[in-house]
Amino acid sequence: LELIILGSVVSNSGFDYTSIGFTAQVGYYFDKALEFGIRQSLNFADTNRTSLLNGATRVFADYHFDFSEWQPFAGFSLGGVYGGGVESGFIIGPEIGVKYYVKDQTFITGSIAYQFNVEEDAGDGSTFYNLGIGFLF
Repeated sequence: LELIILGSVVSNSGFDYTSIGFTAQVGYYFDKALEFGIRQSLNFADTNRTSLLNGATRVFADYHFDFSEWQPFAGFSLGGVYGGGVESGFIIGPEIGVKYYVKDQTFITGSIAYQFNVEEDAGDGSTFYNLGIGFLF
């Protein structure tokens, strides 16, 4: 079982909308390389007109490559996005990242995920940038 707490930044495809927030993730390894889990993001944007709060709930599958302390991964996630400043809907997309184990059960991680609404053009998606700390139990 894995728990990760991340700081996150979300930008739309034109970078004319950006928000900051946090993401919590729980994952389960089905074997040494394949992980499935769920993420909850909560983001805040303060524009010159208003303050916006939005979120995303996504399930994910990632494949990890074992390079000792370094664990790059690639996968995909899908779920829902909702709240102020975003068009609510079902999102899906690829993700990549890396985990660096500072101890056997503790790591620092960073990832990038591109998510797009399945009812819109794939080029109109959002990019999720995450950096955080994780723990294995």
